[in-house]
Amino acid sequence: MSNTGHGVDITRKYVNRRESIAYILNDFSASFSIGKYSNRFIWDVVKIDFNIYGVVTLFTGIWDIFNDTFISVLVDRTRTRWGKFRPYLIWLKIPLTVFGFFYWFMPFIFPNTAANYIPKLIYFFAFSVINETASTFTSISQSGLLATITPNPVERVSLITKANFWSRFVGEKIPEMVMGVLIDLINNKVIAMKLRSLFVSMGMLTSVLACAATFWFYWVSKERVMQTLERPSIKQGFKAIFNNKPILLLMLSDFLSGFSVSQSRSDYYIDVLGSASLQTIVGIPAYPILNLSYAFVKPLRERFSSKTLWIFEDIYTDMCWMVVFALGSINKGFMNRKVMIPMMAIEEFVEMWVYGVRHVIPEEIRNEAMDYCEWKNGYRTEAMTATAKNLVLKIQNVVMTSVKSFILAKIGYIQGQEIGTQTDKAKWWLFALGTGVPIITSSLGIIPKFFYPLTGKSRDIMYEDLTKRRSALAEAAGNADSETLKEIARAEINGEYVHNSFEKI
Repeated sequence: MSNTGHGVDITRKYVNRRESIAYILNDFSASFSIGKYSNRFIWDVVKIDFNIYGVVTLFTGIWDIFNDTFISVLVDRTRTRWGKFRPYLIWLKIPLTVFGFFYWFMPFIFPNTAANYIPKLIYFFAFSVINETASTFTSISQSGLLATITPNPVERVSLITKANFWSRFVGEKIPEMVMGVLIDLINNKVIAMKLRSLFVSMGMLTSVLACAATFWFYWVSKERVMQTLERPSIKQGFKAIFNNKPILLLMLSDFLSGFSVSQSRSDYYIDVLGSASLQTIVGIPAYPILNLSYAFVKPLRERFSSKTLWIFEDIYTDMCWMVVFALGSINKGFMNRKVMIPMMAIEEFVEMWVYGVRHVIPEEIRNEAMDYCEWKNGYRTEAMTATAKNLVLKIQNVVMTSVKSFILAKIGYIQGQEIGTQTDKAKWWLFALGTGVPIITSSLGIIPKFFYPLTGKSRDIMYEDLTKRRSALAEAAGNADSETLKEIARAEINGEYVHNSFEKI
């Protein structure tokens, strides 16, 4: 008798060792960057005015919303011998990385120019539009590839857990740590180096290394969840969204959370506590717990549903930061290193116990929602679903990014000013925008999570049906000609082979 779990044979492994290593390196590369300091690059090095930046973001965001729709349709209708997603990933990754160098070279192309210098703003706008359009192909395709690398949900969770653990363990955050130290040394005039040279060298170095790791994963990976030969129409793509309750709940949760008003916590460390390196220091006691937290994922999933863990992690993390916000606001404690360094270190230590759950469970829930799409409709629309899920968020993000830029101007933050010299009002807002305000403004996002349906018996039924259906399709693929396969695909899409025992969901 097969050893089964969640309606699927968990003894069957699809992903070999080489591909597993590549999967981990791809995850590693996603955070191997200096993105944490992108604000400092735009504010202090490139120098783009807050208000103008908000307007530019608004226009590029609107374009992003339009191009997502037709790109997702194109991806979902792609059928090649390389797969559905890999062609876009393999052929676009290297050109996009090279194109990204033009972003880091901005302070050299426009040295010592005003924050409202028109040629610089036009360059930045054009770069944003082109980069966003091309990146849409890769972002949509990568999410689809990760969802189809194995049909075994247990193996999929194992991959996500291993990737997150090893990425942190081997130092995916090293560039950010090094960057923080170097920014402090430059700001305190310990080393004679300009910030623009630092950003260009570190930006290009991390981009090239991350590209190499990601490209290797794209090259050796395989798409193992079969797509129907019959390409789903645009109408069927929209249908797969509106009858997918898990996706609709995810969209609603993300939408309500998207009203979060926040600012990078690194800006608080730099402009209020006076050192970027402090963020690394306060995280040292929590680092062993961060890695240990991944060991809890498997036993917790065996005892509790993904839904329960999803809700618990949200509440737990929010409460940690609300305590910091409340205590730090007493007697201007947020400006006192002796108060804030121990407090932030304790917060990091307590919060990191659920770090593994936070990074594994939401990713698996998104994958489950795509499996539900296949179960419900007989076909998968990863690209259209991802686009629809992100569409509302992108509209919202366009507005919220502009709002955040205007807020910085309103609180009296002055661009390019020496660290530690902002007003007390600006400092408090930087503290609040990095701790309590994001929690308060995003708090409604937890409500839809309570209605997530894929738990217990209902989830088992779905995976039992999917396992049988995929096996039948694979057997048919081995014995039938292309016309027969197309007939099977059309029958799937028309609902003739779709199980109805899950109809109440």
